[in-house]
Amino acid sequence: MQRSRAAAALAVVLGLLVSSTPARAAAIALPSADAFYTYSGSTPLANVARGTVLKTRSVTLAIDTNGVPLPATQLLYRTQDEIGRPTATVTTVVVPPTAAVAPNVIGYLSFYDSLADKCDPSYTLRGGDPGSANTSLSDAEQGFVRAYYATGSVVTVPDFEGPGLHWTAGHESGYGMLDAIRATESFLKVSAGTTKVGLTGYSGGSIAADWAAELAPTYAPELDIVGVAAGGVPVHFFHNLQYINGSADWSGIMPAVLTALTRAFGLDLSQYLSAYGKALVAKDKTGCIGDFNGTHPGLTVQKMLKPQYRDIRSIKAFVTVINKLIMGTAPGHPRMPMFLAVGNNGSSIGDDIMVTKDVEALAHEYCSQGMTIQYEEYPGFSHTPAAVRFEPRAVQFLVERFAGLPPTNDCASIGVGNSLAPVSYVPASASTPSTAKPTTTTKTPSSGASLPSTGGAPILGLAALLLLSTAVACRRVHHT
Repeated sequence: MQRSRAAAALAVVLGLLVSSTPARAAAIALPSADAFYTYSGSTPLANVARGTVLKTRSVTLAIDTNGVPLPATQLLYRTQDEIGRPTATVTTVVVPPTAAVAPNVIGYLSFYDSLADKCDPSYTLRGGDPGSANTSLSDAEQGFVRAYYATGSVVTVPDFEGPGLHWTAGHESGYGMLDAIRATESFLKVSAGTTKVGLTGYSGGSIAADWAAELAPTYAPELDIVGVAAGGVPVHFFHNLQYINGSADWSGIMPAVLTALTRAFGLDLSQYLSAYGKALVAKDKTGCIGDFNGTHPGLTVQKMLKPQYRDIRSIKAFVTVINKLIMGTAPGHPRMPMFLAVGNNGSSIGDDIMVTKDVEALAHEYCSQGMTIQYEEYPGFSHTPAAVRFEPRAVQFLVERFAGLPPTNDCASIGVGNSLAPVSYVPASASTPSTAKPTTTTKTPSSGASLPSTGGAPILGLAALLLLSTAVACRRVHHT
């Protein structure tokens, strides 16, 4: 019955999404200027349990041009950053009228990839303006949240980068997601372990999804996470760096990634940067993915570094950080079924930014740990078109997990993939620049675009497709 109601309600939401895009709200304060985002309690935050709700407020998600609001609640909750310091961040919780007494909860992980709070999901979901370069992405995610909401599940959308905007910080992203689930369950007044939880994220959101899966057994073992979907996954950052180095579009994110990692780990990499590198880092330190992707065509990391450090492996602090962020390395292993997916633009390398054989290797590693893995590769699809394939499949995967259906296990056919071995430190005096791609096969041109440059129509079309897929998934499970 619940599935039928969700599918019926979906038709209404679909019509609204296809006919309009969310209107920008006129007067929403940025998180940095909004007192709600600041913990003001008398108890030191370090003495507050992780996942504790610190503040709540009622909000309305961005109203589209047909004037249909979607009420939600925002929670300020306690979590921690990459190096374990206590922090407070916000998750946006949407509860459908069809939700059960013990509802299913979906953690939707945004691909907001940001060094500026103008792209925080808690801000953009309310209609806050992320800037013209990021508008199509935030509008699409409005549609994605509504699609998951249409399954009849509670949807919680955390600002998992935390108040420091630590993009790419894997552990912090995972902590932020897991503590958001704790906070959401507390808000719903349900006991931990009595609510089925599913997580999903693509691209930057996959960082939080995968690390939450890896950390859950030790960090939040009380949560009943029944499935995690992660698509377009950056498994090994050094391999991704080699792949995008000198590329026309994705090389533009390198200055921002360096900024994000220095913030998250408290590093000072300025001593290694050339004057040009310092200028790029300064320029991109307050943008989001749409602001800097494609802005430095052909940029190489070697141009950003002083001559003696042009082999980035000669920077010991960088090597330490990169190795810490290799997926599949957390103590223990995920316990829930997972769905991993990645595109391949027609080469044997990847989807223009994510390395296909790295994702395959991660799937293989999880299989070797006894996990149940559904793995899909999308030949001929670059990063954004691959999302068109992934998102509907992620909906189906989570709906089936909530329904208790047996998961698909592709472990028998998953290849070994690339080596995910740690990067070796190479002293500056002995190093030469490492520019080799993760594979030696020549990349062929892709017909797809990079995520920020796809434009409003295609990405919003993806959101509409996801809504249709939600209806199909709900009906399929209902009739099973």
